[in-house]
Amino acid sequence: MMMSRLKKSILYWVLLSPLMIVILFPFGLMFVTAVRPRDELFVYPPRWTFSEFHWGNFVDMWGKTNFGGALLNSLYVSVSSTALALVLSIPAAYALSRHRFRGKGSYRNFLLMTQMMSPIVLVLGLFRLMVQFGLVNNLNSLVLTYAAFNMAFTIWMLQSYFNTIPRELEEASWMDGANHFVSLTKIFLPLAVPAMVVTGIFSFINSWNEFVLALTMIRSTENYTLPVQIFAQVAGRYQIEWHHVMAGTVLATVPVAIVFSWLQRYLIRGMALGAVK
Repeated sequence: MMMSRLKKSILYWVLLSPLMIVILFPFGLMFVTAVRPRDELFVYPPRWTFSEFHWGNFVDMWGKTNFGGALLNSLYVSVSSTALALVLSIPAAYALSRHRFRGKGSYRNFLLMTQMMSPIVLVLGLFRLMVQFGLVNNLNSLVLTYAAFNMAFTIWMLQSYFNTIPRELEEASWMDGANHFVSLTKIFLPLAVPAMVVTGIFSFINSWNEFVLALTMIRSTENYTLPVQIFAQVAGRYQIEWHHVMAGTVLATVPVAIVFSWLQRYLIRGMALGAVK
């Protein structure tokens, strides 16, 4: 029995190895370039080996660019937009899951269609709207737009998960004298924590990686988010310091990795329970 499981595990790893190589290759190239000495970047023929790990590339990149400020800007925008999207989406998802009202099906279809729409289609209209609000070159413009685009996804995901929570739990709390607000906050939402974490993670990643709207709305370098700051090290440069670009890219992936590692148990639980009805 043990040998059979071992053979299956080896077979699965062999089958998955090509996919793992394709996925990990860009990250390996990124890391090697980030720690390679500058005078060994463009050697021919190209090779993976180099003389030393030049960790000073990260220090030089941090000092020569506004990476620290861009990191704080991205954290503020991503966390704020995710929190705002969840706060607004939870009541909407609860209403879709627990109540019947006219136009419910049309609203669900509207949410589905908005998920298929790329933000770049609306970038001109959003820019003119932010001009009217006086929010151009303001990080809050990104918070509002990211939250708006993430809401369709979060409402759809949360509503699907809320449907799996038995109504009998709420009805039992009502019979014990609890009102709707108490049953929602004390009974329903604690059971939905895995779903909220999963949707929060995906919303955070969408906001963290977004580039087009940030490039359109933000004008000053001190308000750049990380994708725009890294792009600024490449665009319009006579000489591109690729070791600095890759060092910044490596550091930009660290917060997402931390979030995944920290909330991994909720992610697995939420995805597994949300798939069962």
